[in-house]
Amino acid sequence: MVEDISVERFVELLGKGDIVPVDVRSPGEFAEGTVPGSVNVPLFDNEERAAIGTIYKQVSVEAAKEKGLEIVAAKLPAFIRELQALPGRKAFFCWRGGMRSKTSATLLSILAGRVYRIQGGIRAYRSWVVETLENYELKTPVVVLNGYTGTGKTNILRSLHAKGYPVLDLEGLAAHRGSIFGGVGLEPRNQRTFEALLVHELIRLRNAPYVLMEAESRRVGKAVLPEFLVAAKERAPQLFLELPVEARVTNIVADYEPERFKAQCVEAFERIERKIHTPAAKDIRDALARDDFRSAVVGLLAHYYDPRYEHTISEYDAERTVIRAATTMEAERKIEAYLKKAYPLAAT
Repeated sequence: MVEDISVERFVELLGKGDIVPVDVRSPGEFAEGTVPGSVNVPLFDNEERAAIGTIYKQVSVEAAKEKGLEIVAAKLPAFIRELQALPGRKAFFCWRGGMRSKTSATLLSILAGRVYRIQGGIRAYRSWVVETLENYELKTPVVVLNGYTGTGKTNILRSLHAKGYPVLDLEGLAAHRGSIFGGVGLEPRNQRTFEALLVHELIRLRNAPYVLMEAESRRVGKAVLPEFLVAAKERAPQLFLELPVEARVTNIVADYEPERFKAQCVEAFERIERKIHTPAAKDIRDALARDDFRSAVVGLLAHYYDPRYEHTISEYDAERTVIRAATTMEAERKIEAYLKKAYPLAAT
């Protein structure tokens, strides 16, 4: 049996962990954006989809359907086996909830009983994401973690998240560290994927006593934050981390792995080189050339990142709490102490 469900019902089931979303679109479509946690089991690959589309436009709808049936018939056993190997109950979707998801769901339902099909497909889901974010009211108090580059803010947030604290990891959602060097070693996500991940995180955190997030700019890699998050960040109390320069350099080298991604690091540096006065810029470039990454980081902090940070924090009017520590681990302990004191009734 195939049960058609609305996007809202699908999101409810997804939040409970009761279903596995199955995206039967082509790999190319899947890469452009999908439902978080989806498995891609394409009915047609990129080339097959293109061929069917050409027949649809140049010949007829019926001819395109016949070509699609011919392709599916040849791969049907392998397709069914791949679907059956997935655990749990499946929810199928394609672009508009049309032929591809209907065919896939019907085939599996014959062998596996009830399956779901999302009405309107990924297009309806995307509309739900956009509408939800446009109308979202963030009522939960926000606490912002701020600090100089290299103070380990992101690692602290992820450690706290693992301990059960209500963390919104914007850099994790964007797959970018939010700076010129932020994409080094990463594959930044597009706006569509970022927004889909964000909306589900907001739903997860809607009953939290507070939300802890990092002091990001409006843009994080390829992703742009919604206005309500930018506004919440600007008025929220700020925890300012201060660590010794040597500890910050150690954090940066460990996070960015310049020995593995030297070419990307050099490319990123070239994008800001003209903003650094000539003697210092030359020293940084020379340090990168001889693989003296610590010296390069010291130069970048002194002549680029720290001055920009100091200018930025001078514009903040929100409540500030300075947290000084010798290491990131010590900073994390002090942040936990702050949160427990500020929100004594909050369960972690």
